Amino acid sequence: MACWVEELDFPRLEIPVTIDGIGHVLSDFDLATAQQDTTLYLSNLDDMIGVRLFTPTVYFYQPQGDEPVVQILRDALTKVLVPYYPFTGRLRETENGKLEIFFGPNQGALLVEAHSDVPFADLGDLSVPNPAWMNLIYRFPNEEQYKVVDMPLVIAQVTKFTCGGFSLGLRMCHCLCDGLGAMQFLSAWAETAKAGSLVVNPKPCWDREVFLPRDPPKIQFSHTEFKRIVDGSTLAKTLWQGKPVQKCYRMSREFQARLKILAQAGELSCTTFDATAAHVWRCWVKALNVKPPDCELRLTFSVNAREKLRDTPLKEGFYGNALCVACATSTIESLVKGCLADTSQLVREARLGVSEEYLKSTIDYIDLYRPKRLEFGGKLTITQWTRFSIYEAADFGWGKPIYAGPIDLTPTPQVCVFLPEGGAEPSGTMLLCICLPECASHGFKELLLSN
Repeated sequence: MACWVEELDFPRLEIPVTIDGIGHVLSDFDLATAQQDTTLYLSNLDDMIGVRLFTPTVYFYQPQGDEPVVQILRDALTKVLVPYYPFTGRLRETENGKLEIFFGPNQGALLVEAHSDVPFADLGDLSVPNPAWMNLIYRFPNEEQYKVVDMPLVIAQVTKFTCGGFSLGLRMCHCLCDGLGAMQFLSAWAETAKAGSLVVNPKPCWDREVFLPRDPPKIQFSHTEFKRIVDGSTLAKTLWQGKPVQKCYRMSREFQARLKILAQAGELSCTTFDATAAHVWRCWVKALNVKPPDCELRLTFSVNAREKLRDTPLKEGFYGNALCVACATSTIESLVKGCLADTSQLVREARLGVSEEYLKSTIDYIDLYRPKRLEFGGKLTITQWTRFSIYEAADFGWGKPIYAGPIDLTPTPQVCVFLPEGGAEPSGTMLLCICLPECASHGFKELLLSN
Protein backbone atom coordinates (compact mmCIF):
# COMPACT_ATOMS: atom_id res chain seq x y z
CA MET A 1 0.00 0.00 0.00
CA ALA A 2 2.92 2.35 0.68
CA CYS A 3 3.74 2.39 -3.05
CA TRP A 4 0.35 4.01 -3.62
CA VAL A 5 1.71 7.24 -2.13
CA GLU A 6 5.37 8.15 -2.54
CA GLU A 7 7.07 11.25 -1.20
CA LEU A 8 9.29 12.80 -3.86
CA ASP A 9 12.51 14.53 -2.88
CA PHE A 10 14.15 17.42 -4.65
CA PRO A 11 17.47 19.13 -3.86
CA ARG A 12 17.80 22.55 -2.27
CA LEU A 13 20.12 24.34 -4.66
CA GLU A 14 20.97 27.61 -6.36
CA ILE A 15 20.88 27.53 -10.15
CA PRO A 16 23.34 30.03 -11.64
CA VAL A 17 21.63 31.87 -14.51
CA THR A 18 23.10 34.58 -16.71
CA ILE A 19 20.79 36.77 -18.79
CA ASP A 20 22.18 37.14 -22.31
CA GLY A 21 19.49 39.27 -23.89
CA ILE A 22 16.01 40.73 -23.41
CA GLY A 23 13.79 41.72 -26.30
CA HIS A 24 10.20 42.51 -27.12
CA VAL A 25 8.37 40.25 -29.55
CA LEU A 26 6.05 42.33 -31.73
CA SER A 27 3.42 40.86 -34.01
CA ASP A 28 2.29 41.91 -37.46
CA PHE A 29 -1.07 42.85 -35.95
CA ASP A 30 -2.20 46.21 -37.33
CA LEU A 31 -4.30 47.83 -34.62
CA ALA A 32 -5.42 50.65 -36.87
CA THR A 33 -7.09 48.36 -39.40
CA ALA A 34 -8.11 45.39 -37.25
CA GLN A 35 -9.36 47.17 -34.14
CA GLN A 36 -11.05 50.56 -34.22
CA ASP A 37 -10.91 51.04 -30.46
CA THR A 38 -7.62 51.10 -28.57
CA THR A 39 -8.93 49.19 -25.56
CA LEU A 40 -10.44 45.77 -24.90
CA TYR A 41 -13.04 44.91 -22.28
CA LEU A 42 -12.18 42.34 -19.61
CA SER A 43 -15.05 40.58 -17.87
CA ASN A 44 -15.40 40.54 -14.09
CA LEU A 45 -14.29 36.90 -14.20
CA ASP A 46 -11.05 38.13 -15.82
CA ASP A 47 -10.80 40.80 -13.15
CA MET A 48 -11.37 38.70 -10.01
CA ILE A 49 -8.80 39.34 -7.31
CA GLY A 50 -7.69 35.69 -7.54
CA VAL A 51 -6.69 36.04 -11.21
CA ARG A 52 -4.89 39.38 -10.97
CA LEU A 53 -1.55 37.63 -11.22
CA PHE A 54 0.88 35.86 -13.51
CA THR A 55 0.95 32.07 -13.64
CA PRO A 56 4.60 30.92 -13.74
CA THR A 57 5.35 27.57 -15.40
CA VAL A 58 8.53 25.87 -16.59
CA TYR A 59 9.17 23.29 -19.32
CA PHE A 60 12.37 21.22 -19.64
CA TYR A 61 13.46 19.82 -23.01
CA GLN A 62 16.12 17.34 -24.02
CA PRO A 63 19.12 18.53 -26.12
CA GLN A 64 18.22 19.39 -29.71
CA GLY A 65 21.68 19.56 -31.29
CA ASP A 66 22.26 22.76 -33.22
CA GLU A 67 18.55 23.60 -33.50
CA PRO A 68 18.08 27.39 -33.13
CA VAL A 69 15.42 26.98 -30.47
CA VAL A 70 15.26 30.65 -29.46
CA GLN A 71 14.78 31.80 -33.05
CA ILE A 72 12.12 29.14 -33.64
CA LEU A 73 10.23 30.19 -30.51
CA ARG A 74 10.52 33.89 -31.39
CA ASP A 75 9.35 33.44 -34.98
CA ALA A 76 6.39 31.29 -33.92
CA LEU A 77 5.41 33.72 -31.17
CA THR A 78 5.48 36.61 -33.64
CA LYS A 79 3.03 34.71 -35.83
CA VAL A 80 0.70 33.51 -33.10
CA LEU A 81 0.44 36.99 -31.58
CA VAL A 82 -1.50 38.10 -34.63
CA PRO A 83 -4.72 36.18 -33.84
CA TYR A 84 -3.89 36.38 -30.13
CA TYR A 85 -3.20 40.12 -30.36
CA PRO A 86 -4.64 40.94 -26.88
CA PHE A 87 -1.45 39.45 -25.42
CA THR A 88 0.53 42.26 -27.11
CA GLY A 89 -1.22 44.96 -25.06
CA ARG A 90 -0.95 46.10 -21.45
CA LEU A 91 -3.35 46.33 -18.51
CA ARG A 92 -4.44 49.52 -16.78
CA GLU A 93 -7.05 50.39 -14.18
CA THR A 94 -10.06 52.53 -15.03
CA GLU A 95 -11.68 54.98 -12.62
CA ASN A 96 -13.58 52.35 -10.65
CA GLY A 97 -10.51 50.11 -10.35
CA LYS A 98 -11.56 47.74 -13.10
CA LEU A 99 -8.89 46.49 -15.49
CA GLU A 100 -8.89 46.93 -19.25
CA ILE A 101 -6.39 46.20 -22.03
CA PHE A 102 -4.93 49.10 -23.96
CA PHE A 103 -2.55 49.18 -26.91
CA GLY A 104 0.39 51.40 -27.69
CA PRO A 105 3.67 51.43 -29.57
CA ASN A 106 6.50 49.02 -28.72
CA GLN A 107 4.49 46.78 -26.42
CA GLY A 108 4.35 43.09 -27.37
CA ALA A 109 5.50 40.03 -25.45
CA LEU A 110 8.90 39.72 -23.76
CA LEU A 111 11.47 37.05 -24.70
CA VAL A 112 14.58 36.57 -22.55
CA GLU A 113 17.65 34.56 -23.55
CA ALA A 114 19.77 33.07 -20.75
CA HIS A 115 22.24 30.30 -19.99
CA SER A 116 23.36 28.31 -16.98
CA ASP A 117 26.83 26.82 -16.44
CA VAL A 118 25.45 23.53 -15.11
CA PRO A 119 23.98 20.42 -16.79
CA PHE A 120 20.54 18.95 -16.14
CA ALA A 121 22.21 16.25 -14.00
CA ASP A 122 22.99 18.88 -11.34
CA LEU A 123 19.32 19.84 -10.97
CA GLY A 124 18.13 16.55 -9.50
CA ASP A 125 14.88 14.89 -10.52
CA LEU A 126 13.35 17.05 -13.25
CA SER A 127 9.95 15.38 -12.85
CA VAL A 128 9.42 16.94 -9.40
CA PRO A 129 8.58 20.67 -9.19
CA ASN A 130 11.31 22.47 -7.29
CA PRO A 131 11.14 26.05 -5.92
CA ALA A 132 14.82 26.37 -6.86
CA TRP A 133 13.78 26.61 -10.50
CA MET A 134 12.42 30.13 -10.02
CA ASN A 135 15.63 31.53 -11.56
CA LEU A 136 14.39 30.04 -14.83
CA ILE A 137 11.41 32.43 -14.79
CA TYR A 138 12.12 36.07 -15.61
CA ARG A 139 11.06 38.74 -13.12
CA PHE A 140 11.86 42.41 -13.42
CA PRO A 141 14.25 43.86 -10.82
CA ASN A 142 12.27 44.99 -7.74
CA GLU A 143 9.02 43.77 -9.29
CA GLU A 144 6.08 43.99 -6.90
CA GLN A 145 4.25 40.80 -6.02
CA TYR A 146 1.01 40.39 -8.01
CA LYS A 147 1.81 43.34 -10.27
CA VAL A 148 -0.11 43.10 -13.56
CA VAL A 149 -0.59 46.75 -14.57
CA ASP A 150 1.79 47.99 -17.32
CA MET A 151 3.43 44.57 -17.59
CA PRO A 152 4.04 42.46 -20.72
CA LEU A 153 1.24 39.90 -20.71
CA VAL A 154 3.48 37.07 -21.93
CA ILE A 155 6.99 36.78 -20.51
CA ALA A 156 9.17 33.90 -21.73
CA GLN A 157 12.72 32.95 -20.73
CA VAL A 158 14.75 30.35 -22.62
CA THR A 159 17.67 29.03 -20.53
CA LYS A 160 20.30 26.79 -22.13
CA PHE A 161 22.28 24.30 -20.00
CA THR A 162 25.75 22.89 -20.61
CA CYS A 163 24.36 19.45 -21.48
CA GLY A 164 22.51 20.94 -24.45
CA GLY A 165 19.12 20.75 -22.77
CA PHE A 166 17.10 23.89 -22.20
CA SER A 167 14.10 25.20 -20.32
CA LEU A 168 11.25 27.49 -21.25
CA GLY A 169 10.11 29.57 -18.31
CA LEU A 170 6.75 31.14 -19.01
CA ARG A 171 4.64 33.75 -17.24
CA MET A 172 1.18 34.42 -18.66
CA CYS A 173 -1.22 36.93 -17.21
CA HIS A 174 -4.20 35.08 -15.72
CA CYS A 175 -6.46 38.06 -16.48
CA LEU A 176 -6.44 37.10 -20.17
CA CYS A 177 -6.99 33.37 -19.89
CA ASP A 178 -7.84 30.56 -17.51
CA GLY A 179 -6.05 27.21 -17.55
CA LEU A 180 -7.89 25.88 -20.59
CA GLY A 181 -7.35 29.17 -22.40
CA ALA A 182 -3.63 29.09 -21.58
CA MET A 183 -3.40 25.56 -23.02
CA GLN A 184 -5.13 26.80 -26.19
CA PHE A 185 -2.58 29.62 -26.58
CA LEU A 186 0.38 27.37 -25.75
CA SER A 187 -0.79 24.72 -28.21
CA ALA A 188 -1.15 27.31 -31.00
CA TRP A 189 2.38 28.58 -30.29
CA ALA A 190 3.78 25.04 -30.29
CA GLU A 191 1.94 23.91 -33.43
CA THR A 192 3.06 27.07 -35.23
CA ALA A 193 6.67 26.36 -34.23
CA LYS A 194 6.41 22.81 -35.59
CA ALA A 195 4.77 23.85 -38.88
CA GLY A 196 6.83 26.99 -39.49
CA SER A 197 3.59 28.78 -40.37
CA LEU A 198 0.60 29.95 -38.37
CA VAL A 199 -1.60 27.16 -36.98
CA VAL A 200 -4.64 28.05 -34.85
CA ASN A 201 -7.20 25.35 -34.14
CA PRO A 202 -9.62 26.48 -32.84
CA LYS A 203 -9.60 30.09 -33.99
CA PRO A 204 -9.28 32.27 -30.88
CA CYS A 205 -12.42 34.08 -29.73
CA TRP A 206 -12.32 37.12 -27.40
CA ASP A 207 -16.05 37.71 -26.75
CA ARG A 208 -15.68 38.86 -23.11
CA GLU A 209 -18.91 40.88 -23.33
CA VAL A 210 -20.85 37.65 -22.91
CA PHE A 211 -20.12 38.04 -19.19
CA LEU A 212 -21.39 41.60 -18.76
CA PRO A 213 -22.92 42.29 -15.31
CA ARG A 214 -26.68 42.68 -15.03
CA ASP A 215 -28.37 46.03 -14.44
CA PRO A 216 -29.52 46.11 -11.76
CA PRO A 217 -27.20 43.52 -10.16
CA LYS A 218 -28.82 40.37 -8.84
CA ILE A 219 -26.72 38.73 -6.12
CA GLN A 220 -28.43 35.48 -5.16
CA PHE A 221 -25.74 33.75 -3.12
CA SER A 222 -23.61 34.62 -0.09
CA HIS A 223 -20.28 34.19 -1.94
CA THR A 224 -18.36 33.11 1.12
CA GLU A 225 -15.38 32.46 -1.15
CA PHE A 226 -14.70 36.21 -1.40
CA LYS A 227 -15.43 37.32 2.14
CA ARG A 228 -12.92 38.15 4.81
CA ILE A 229 -13.41 35.85 7.78
CA VAL A 230 -11.73 36.41 11.11
CA ASP A 231 -9.81 33.17 11.54
CA GLY A 232 -10.15 32.16 15.16
CA SER A 233 -8.20 28.94 14.61
CA THR A 234 -4.50 28.17 15.01
CA LEU A 235 -4.20 27.38 11.27
CA ALA A 236 -2.15 30.37 10.13
CA LYS A 237 0.05 30.41 13.23
CA THR A 238 0.87 26.71 12.95
CA LEU A 239 1.44 26.85 9.19
CA TRP A 240 3.87 29.76 9.46
CA GLN A 241 5.82 28.49 12.48
CA GLY A 242 9.28 28.12 11.10
CA LYS A 243 9.12 28.39 7.32
CA PRO A 244 6.56 26.43 5.28
CA VAL A 245 8.28 24.01 2.93
CA GLN A 246 6.98 22.58 -0.30
CA LYS A 247 6.30 18.84 -0.34
CA CYS A 248 5.43 16.67 -3.30
CA TYR A 249 3.75 13.26 -3.29
CA ARG A 250 3.07 10.84 -6.13
CA MET A 251 -0.43 9.35 -5.78
CA SER A 252 -1.14 6.35 -7.97
CA ARG A 253 -4.31 5.82 -9.98
CA GLU A 254 -5.09 2.83 -7.72
CA PHE A 255 -4.86 4.96 -4.58
CA GLN A 256 -7.16 7.60 -6.03
CA ALA A 257 -9.64 4.89 -7.03
CA ARG A 258 -9.50 3.47 -3.50
CA LEU A 259 -10.27 6.89 -2.02
CA LYS A 260 -13.27 7.24 -4.32
CA ILE A 261 -14.63 3.86 -3.21
CA LEU A 262 -14.22 4.79 0.46
CA ALA A 263 -15.92 8.13 -0.12
CA GLN A 264 -18.95 6.55 -1.77
CA ALA A 265 -20.31 4.93 1.37
CA GLY A 266 -23.89 3.70 1.09
CA GLU A 267 -25.91 5.54 -1.56
CA LEU A 268 -23.51 8.47 -1.81
CA SER A 269 -21.72 9.31 -5.05
CA CYS A 270 -18.73 11.52 -5.80
CA THR A 271 -15.92 12.07 -8.29
CA THR A 272 -12.27 11.20 -7.83
CA PHE A 273 -11.59 14.90 -7.33
CA ASP A 274 -14.23 15.16 -4.60
CA ALA A 275 -12.69 12.24 -2.69
CA THR A 276 -9.06 13.28 -3.18
CA ALA A 277 -9.68 16.94 -2.29
CA ALA A 278 -11.59 15.91 0.85
CA HIS A 279 -8.84 13.51 1.87
CA VAL A 280 -6.08 16.10 1.38
CA TRP A 281 -8.06 18.76 3.28
CA ARG A 282 -8.66 16.45 6.26
CA CYS A 283 -5.02 15.26 6.34
CA TRP A 284 -3.69 18.82 6.15
CA VAL A 285 -5.88 20.02 9.02
CA LYS A 286 -4.99 16.96 11.14
CA ALA A 287 -1.25 17.26 10.45
CA LEU A 288 -1.31 20.92 11.46
CA ASN A 289 -3.29 20.01 14.61
CA VAL A 290 -5.61 22.97 14.04
CA LYS A 291 -7.74 24.10 17.00
CA PRO A 292 -10.30 24.86 18.48
CA PRO A 293 -12.67 22.12 17.29
CA ASP A 294 -15.71 24.37 16.83
CA CYS A 295 -13.93 26.80 14.48
CA GLU A 296 -15.06 26.75 10.85
CA LEU A 297 -12.59 26.29 7.99
CA ARG A 298 -12.97 26.68 4.22
CA LEU A 299 -11.85 24.71 1.19
CA THR A 300 -11.97 26.59 -2.13
CA PHE A 301 -11.33 25.40 -5.66
CA SER A 302 -12.09 26.59 -9.18
CA VAL A 303 -14.88 25.05 -11.24
CA ASN A 304 -14.92 25.28 -15.03
CA ALA A 305 -18.28 26.90 -15.76
CA ARG A 306 -18.25 26.33 -19.54
CA GLU A 307 -20.43 23.25 -19.39
CA LYS A 308 -22.84 25.02 -17.02
CA LEU A 309 -23.77 27.71 -19.54
CA ARG A 310 -27.14 26.93 -21.12
CA ASP A 311 -28.56 30.41 -21.85
CA THR A 312 -25.30 31.87 -23.17
CA PRO A 313 -23.00 29.06 -24.37
CA LEU A 314 -19.48 30.17 -25.22
CA LYS A 315 -18.22 30.11 -28.78
CA GLU A 316 -15.56 27.65 -29.79
CA GLY A 317 -12.09 29.11 -29.23
CA PHE A 318 -13.08 31.27 -26.24
CA TYR A 319 -9.95 31.47 -24.09
CA GLY A 320 -10.95 33.87 -21.33
CA ASN A 321 -11.69 33.10 -17.71
CA ALA A 322 -14.82 30.99 -17.36
CA LEU A 323 -14.22 29.91 -13.77
CA CYS A 324 -16.17 30.17 -10.56
CA VAL A 325 -14.74 29.62 -7.09
CA ALA A 326 -16.54 26.88 -5.17
CA CYS A 327 -16.35 26.93 -1.37
CA ALA A 328 -16.93 24.08 1.10
CA THR A 329 -17.04 24.82 4.82
CA SER A 330 -16.69 22.56 7.84
CA THR A 331 -15.84 22.74 11.51
CA ILE A 332 -12.45 21.42 12.55
CA GLU A 333 -14.13 18.77 14.67
CA SER A 334 -16.08 17.42 11.68
CA LEU A 335 -12.92 17.27 9.57
CA VAL A 336 -10.89 15.55 12.28
CA LYS A 337 -13.46 13.18 13.74
CA GLY A 338 -15.83 12.75 10.81
CA CYS A 339 -15.43 10.35 7.91
CA LEU A 340 -14.11 10.78 4.39
CA ALA A 341 -17.57 10.25 2.88
CA ASP A 342 -19.03 13.21 4.79
CA THR A 343 -16.26 15.61 3.76
CA SER A 344 -16.42 14.36 0.15
CA GLN A 345 -20.10 15.26 0.08
CA LEU A 346 -19.26 18.80 1.20
CA VAL A 347 -16.83 19.11 -1.70
CA ARG A 348 -19.35 17.58 -4.11
CA GLU A 349 -22.13 19.94 -3.02
CA ALA A 350 -19.84 22.96 -3.42
CA ARG A 351 -18.79 21.79 -6.88
CA LEU A 352 -22.35 21.10 -8.05
CA GLY A 353 -23.49 24.41 -6.55
CA VAL A 354 -21.70 26.25 -9.36
CA SER A 355 -24.50 26.85 -11.86
CA GLU A 356 -25.16 29.43 -14.56
CA GLU A 357 -27.06 31.50 -11.99
CA TYR A 358 -24.13 31.22 -9.58
CA LEU A 359 -21.79 32.44 -12.33
CA LYS A 360 -24.03 35.44 -13.07
CA SER A 361 -24.30 36.21 -9.35
CA THR A 362 -20.49 36.07 -9.09
CA ILE A 363 -20.14 38.57 -11.93
CA ASP A 364 -22.61 40.94 -10.25
CA TYR A 365 -20.98 40.52 -6.83
CA ILE A 366 -17.56 41.46 -8.22
CA ASP A 367 -19.03 44.43 -10.08
CA LEU A 368 -20.71 45.73 -6.92
CA TYR A 369 -18.01 45.06 -4.32
CA ARG A 370 -14.81 44.49 -6.35
CA PRO A 371 -12.78 42.62 -3.65
CA LYS A 372 -9.27 44.05 -3.44
CA ARG A 373 -7.30 41.37 -1.58
CA LEU A 374 -6.97 37.61 -1.47
CA GLU A 375 -8.49 36.24 1.71
CA PHE A 376 -6.77 33.17 3.14
CA GLY A 377 -8.34 33.15 6.62
CA GLY A 378 -9.08 29.56 7.67
CA LYS A 379 -8.69 28.40 4.10
CA LEU A 380 -7.02 25.79 1.91
CA THR A 381 -7.24 26.36 -1.85
CA ILE A 382 -6.82 23.47 -4.27
CA THR A 383 -5.84 24.10 -7.89
CA GLN A 384 -6.43 21.20 -10.25
CA TRP A 385 -4.17 20.86 -13.29
CA THR A 386 -4.77 17.17 -13.94
CA ARG A 387 -7.29 17.81 -16.73
CA PHE A 388 -4.96 20.08 -18.69
CA SER A 389 -3.10 18.52 -21.62
CA ILE A 390 -0.05 20.53 -20.67
CA TYR A 391 2.55 17.99 -21.84
CA GLU A 392 0.87 17.55 -25.21
CA ALA A 393 0.29 21.29 -25.65
CA ALA A 394 3.95 22.11 -24.97
CA ASP A 395 5.43 19.95 -27.75
CA PHE A 396 7.12 22.51 -29.99
CA GLY A 397 8.57 19.81 -32.23
CA TRP A 398 11.11 18.61 -29.68
CA GLY A 399 8.89 16.01 -28.06
CA LYS A 400 6.95 16.35 -24.84
CA PRO A 401 8.80 18.22 -22.09
CA ILE A 402 10.44 16.25 -19.28
CA TYR A 403 8.44 18.39 -16.88
CA ALA A 404 5.68 20.93 -17.48
CA GLY A 405 3.93 22.88 -14.77
CA PRO A 406 4.21 25.28 -11.83
CA ILE A 407 7.22 25.62 -9.58
CA ASP A 408 6.97 27.29 -6.18
CA LEU A 409 3.97 27.34 -3.83
CA THR A 410 5.76 28.68 -0.75
CA PRO A 411 4.77 32.35 -1.30
CA THR A 412 1.12 31.23 -0.88
CA PRO A 413 1.37 28.15 1.37
CA GLN A 414 -2.40 27.79 1.71
CA VAL A 415 -2.59 26.79 -1.94
CA CYS A 416 -1.96 23.22 -3.05
CA VAL A 417 -1.86 21.84 -6.58
CA PHE A 418 -2.93 18.57 -8.21
CA LEU A 419 -0.64 17.95 -11.22
CA PRO A 420 -0.55 15.32 -13.96
CA GLU A 421 2.62 13.25 -14.05
CA GLY A 422 4.76 13.44 -17.18
CA GLY A 423 5.91 10.47 -19.22
CA ALA A 424 5.43 8.96 -22.62
CA GLU A 425 1.91 7.74 -21.85
CA PRO A 426 -0.58 9.15 -19.31
CA SER A 427 -0.74 6.83 -16.30
CA GLY A 428 -3.41 8.53 -14.24
CA THR A 429 -0.83 9.13 -11.52
CA MET A 430 -1.17 12.49 -9.82
CA LEU A 431 1.42 14.71 -8.17
CA LEU A 432 0.23 16.49 -5.04
CA CYS A 433 2.20 19.62 -4.17
CA ILE A 434 1.43 21.19 -0.80
CA CYS A 435 3.12 23.36 1.83
CA LEU A 436 3.67 22.40 5.46
CA PRO A 437 6.00 23.30 8.30
CA GLU A 438 8.75 20.68 8.48
CA CYS A 439 7.46 19.45 11.85
CA ALA A 440 4.10 18.46 10.29
CA SER A 441 5.32 16.86 7.05
CA HIS A 442 5.94 13.34 8.41
CA GLY A 443 2.53 13.24 10.04
CA PHE A 444 0.90 14.44 6.83
CA LYS A 445 2.41 11.59 4.81
CA GLU A 446 1.25 9.04 7.38
CA LEU A 447 -2.23 10.52 7.32
CA LEU A 448 -2.36 10.36 3.53
CA LEU A 449 -1.99 6.58 3.83
CA SER A 450 -4.27 6.23 6.84
CA ASN A 451 -7.35 5.35 4.79
